[in-house]
Amino acid sequence: MKTTFKYDHYWLYDEVKTNLEYFTETYPDLCSLESICVTEEGRDVLALTITNKKTGDPSTKPAFHIDGLHHAGEVTGSMAALHAADYLLSNYGTDFTVTKLLDTETVYVIPRVSPDGCETYLTTPYTLRSVNRVHNPKAGGIKEEDLDGDGVIRMMRIPTVYGAWKKDEADPTRMIFRDPGDTDGEFFDIYPEGVFEPYDGDENLKRKKPDWALDFNRNYPYGWFPENRQAGAGKYPLSNPETKAMADWIISHPNICAVSTNHTSGGIILYPPGTRKPETVSKDDIKSFVQIAKMCQEETGYEPLNIYDSFIQDQANYDSGAFDDWCYQSQGLIAYTIEFWDLAKRIGVPYDWNVRRAEDPSVGIKRFNAAMDWVKENAPEYYVDWQEFDHPVFGKVELGGFNYKFTQQNPPQKFLTEVCENMTKFMIRFAKAVPHLIIDTLTAEKVSDGVYKVTAVVGNTGYLPTNITDEAVKMGIAKSVKVTIDADVVSGKKEDEIGNLDGYSRTRTGSAYGNLSTMANGKQRKKLEWIIKADAGTEVTVCASQEKAGCVTATVIL
Repeated sequence: MKTTFKYDHYWLYDEVKTNLEYFTETYPDLCSLESICVTEEGRDVLALTITNKKTGDPSTKPAFHIDGLHHAGEVTGSMAALHAADYLLSNYGTDFTVTKLLDTETVYVIPRVSPDGCETYLTTPYTLRSVNRVHNPKAGGIKEEDLDGDGVIRMMRIPTVYGAWKKDEADPTRMIFRDPGDTDGEFFDIYPEGVFEPYDGDENLKRKKPDWALDFNRNYPYGWFPENRQAGAGKYPLSNPETKAMADWIISHPNICAVSTNHTSGGIILYPPGTRKPETVSKDDIKSFVQIAKMCQEETGYEPLNIYDSFIQDQANYDSGAFDDWCYQSQGLIAYTIEFWDLAKRIGVPYDWNVRRAEDPSVGIKRFNAAMDWVKENAPEYYVDWQEFDHPVFGKVELGGFNYKFTQQNPPQKFLTEVCENMTKFMIRFAKAVPHLIIDTLTAEKVSDGVYKVTAVVGNTGYLPTNITDEAVKMGIAKSVKVTIDADVVSGKKEDEIGNLDGYSRTRTGSAYGNLSTMANGKQRKKLEWIIKADAGTEVTVCASQEKAGCVTATVIL
């Protein structure tokens, strides 16, 4: 796929900013850049607006939103967002689909919700959830640290009679569970490479809880719970400046119809609701979620899953305060969380997401060892064999394994372009699903001298309805399509609200007597009539508009 920049490595903040500024300088009629938030470390959360400005203001067109890096280490999602923006700008004017898309729609791209967290992730050995800000620190345990100075925090195996692991006799580089009858031999604990922080009252080893524990994807208002129920949720909803800026962005851009929030990993596309069973929301909404997600599966192989039914592991204490649920269940938008990178599938030990809660632990060991073999063969630069190290507390230990960041959490750099390209193909198809208003017909018939009957048919040619979801109607936030006529109206309304117009997603299809059949069209069109007073030769203009479906006009000469 043609792009301006290379997607064969993970960009640092300065490269992101420089490349986005290049786009605004090179394509001033197609894009603009702004900062929606300045982080504690002084970086901008950047938002790129992409559309052909010559065909209308960005706010007057239906819009598609892409973001990445609610979680700082999930950098593939950020690169995919940047790749989509690059592809659109680099191919405008030469690719029919791209050109039409930017002539008729707006695309918003916020590639890094957490630039501070991402910079820490990419420039240090550390992993973190969302941002490098201390949150609810808990003392004691083994704290992740790069002991040998190779720039990576790997596994650390500690010999101990209390250990739950042992070496695999067939391959001592592999670890397997110690079985109930193992009373003699060499046993190990396995922890992340790190230092030991003493703690009072407990002689047993444990992993230290991370200091950087904030989770931006638990900080949104819908379904928010406090820390004792949802770790990382923050002091109150939108307590992080970055998440507050994201919520403000969505609310201040009412033309946004659909959202892709990019994460890693797992090779799945998740759709709401995530706080209740999908049977509790509109069947038409679920149908739209599934049909759009199937396009993603066609382009990427990623499996569509409902969050509540198939992804969360504890339905009584489900993950909550997520961005996608807030977008759907409080803003009425179609929203997906896309978990990029499918290492488990590539190595031949895929997850069965529907039974993940009950998966036999031995399957996890098999998956891990297969992943280790795959890394050795396909990305050996990210692997190190077990090596002895003199630990200041535990004595002789061994450090080894792969670089988790760029093997399991994100693809090795050589695979990044492939992942981004496949997702951009889906993003373009997804963006095309938004509603689009048209004035199907506009006619004028003379009734008598100076009196005319004007008839218009206003329609929606998009897949999604103008209300986007039934959830928006249920909440009372769906805005009506407005139709105006610039004439001296005798009968009919000069300004009329005609309600919502279905998209073709609402058309009922099936079979009748063995043949394919359209059972009933969605209510995609509305006919309006006016009696007006005007002279022959007068131009009469009708305008139809709705915040998520755009604005169109048509003119008839009497």
